[in-house]
Amino acid sequence: MCQHETACPAADAADREAARTIRHRPEQGWTLLCNGVLLFEDTGELLPDGRVVAPRRPLGVPAGTAA
Repeated sequence: MCQHETACPAADAADREAARTIRHRPEQGWTLLCNGVLLFEDTGELLPDGRVVAPRRPLGVPAGTAA
């Protein structure tokens, strides 16, 4: 899928989020990467084969508190 020099990581690679951004829609809360991975602002992912990666929020920080 990737046409870049130094190809982006594959959608099933551990570092898949390092692929280049193709489309970014912050108003809708998602980003499409070159490898076909759809990232959501809650840190969830939708892979090109339809698999869902659950959100990975930081643990131990109560909601609504400043870091």
